[in-house]
Amino acid sequence: MLGLLALMIGFTFSMALNRFEARRDALVSEANAIGTAALRARLLPAPYGEESLKLFKDYARIRVSFAELEQTSEESVKALRRSKEIQEALWRQAQGAAAKDNAMVPTGLYIQALNETFDNQQKRLTIVGNRVPRVVFVTLYSVAVAALWLAGFASAIDRRRWRLPTYVSCVLVAGVILLIQDLDRPGGFINVGQQPMTDTAEALEGYARPHVSPTDGDR
Repeated sequence: MLGLLALMIGFTFSMALNRFEARRDALVSEANAIGTAALRARLLPAPYGEESLKLFKDYARIRVSFAELEQTSEESVKALRRSKEIQEALWRQAQGAAAKDNAMVPTGLYIQALNETFDNQQKRLTIVGNRVPRVVFVTLYSVAVAALWLAGFASAIDRRRWRLPTYVSCVLVAGVILLIQDLDRPGGFINVGQQPMTDTAEALEGYARPHVSPTDGDR
């Protein structure tokens, strides 16, 4: 039973760790996509480049704050709704830029980067909601209770046996299971660092206003 418990712990820990790494990779991908799209937005003709850059700054700030909220909280729902509104506004700006200048460079590349930004947000939301199935934790707890109960029973049969190792095993197993659950929970003590998204938001704040050539006003 202890061997089966060790197998279940290793299996569940692997699942939780894979999901943790997937959340981290999704964060980096989304931050890079936002940064790339914002850089290409600076090449758009006026006034679309300037307006899009303002929207990207708000969008990056919302994505930073979203990770700090509980996924089911009212603030999280509002942040998600606001990010979708900004996406719609960005797409309208892209449509206007395409109508004014439908060249592949820079408008076509910007639209491509904008699509990747939207896709990476949805991918990240999907990964954040992808948790270890509850039945796995139920099975893990059942095996742990059975294995530790049998270990305690065996220890009680021999009155001369030192019971401290049994108590220590119970504490360690409980601690490891709680660690696995915290690793699987996006808002736990072990969190994915938000530094990539924070760096992107700070970089966007430092961007100057898009350069407008003297002829842009005559087009």
